[in-house]
Amino acid sequence: MYSKNLKINNQISIWLMCMFWIISAMIVVGGLTRLTDSGLSITQWQLFSGFLPPLNNSEWIMYFDLYKEIPEFKLQNFDMTMQEFKVIFWWEWAHRLMGRLIGLTFLVPLLYFTFKINFKKLINLYFIFLLICFQGFIGWYMVSSGLIDRVDVSHFRLSVHLLVAFIILSLIFWNYLKIKVRNNYQNTINILFPVSFLILVFLQISIGAFVSGMDAGKIYNSWPLMGNSIFPNDNDFGNLFKISAFSDPSLVQFIHRKLAYLIGFFYLYLFLSVYKNKKSDLYRSINILGFFIILQIVLGILTLLHGAQILIASMHQISSIFLVASCIYFLFINTKPNLQLSN
Repeated sequence: MYSKNLKINNQISIWLMCMFWIISAMIVVGGLTRLTDSGLSITQWQLFSGFLPPLNNSEWIMYFDLYKEIPEFKLQNFDMTMQEFKVIFWWEWAHRLMGRLIGLTFLVPLLYFTFKINFKKLINLYFIFLLICFQGFIGWYMVSSGLIDRVDVSHFRLSVHLLVAFIILSLIFWNYLKIKVRNNYQNTINILFPVSFLILVFLQISIGAFVSGMDAGKIYNSWPLMGNSIFPNDNDFGNLFKISAFSDPSLVQFIHRKLAYLIGFFYLYLFLSVYKNKKSDLYRSINILGFFIILQIVLGILTLLHGAQILIASMHQISSIFLVASCIYFLFINTKPNLQLSN
């Protein structure tokens, strides 16, 4: 609890849940920005002037001329028209606008609650705000990697950008649960299991960003085999143990597939353990987690089979948001009250 005043606590919980959905929408728009190859359409970082889109033809020409200077246009989109440019521009502009709005919709209520509650009780929320600001820097750091000598952003920076977004989302949801869920369950499992499971899911999200950043989902569009074999036939197995594997599209897809199986088997172990030991307090959370694990795996397979078609790939990312939330919920109810983040 943040305050003895139940009304204030309820207001904070509503605010946090609104932030959860806004940031979820931001993650989806960010994914669509990547899927539509729109992320490099705005080549400058405009913290304040960027609030407004081009308002006349001369401004559109200015933005288009700036885009023409980068490798993505020169090597890949050299025949792009102004109308085609506007399509990718609006995706990136919306993504950046949402980022600014997230900062404001988090900071303004946070300042309001600071006047209502002792500052020390809100330090963890101020930490989240700092992460949101840091995320803006990471976003530009990612974009800048695609402006000089490559036609796409660095998949490593893309991965960090996405991972930080999910960390922010997770912390917001955790703080919401602290207000709305009374955790006094005793029939739980060792906390190391849900923590390890969450780490695996975060790792899978990072590898998924590699897949997206290198368009690795558009190769080997078959399942369960990669073409005619389990291991991609354009590679040597020894390459899997080199650091360069994380920059090889076929190996990244292979890792993403196998990590999904590992997560699936780990979940099956947790599920059987919970029911075998009659951990009745965990039945609901483990079932919710299982639903989103299955959904995520199915959508992942469909994304592969359809060559990362935008709609299915976006649904795959939306599902990952609910998967992470269910992981956080499962972790939360397995955490003893005295071990939870305190205020």
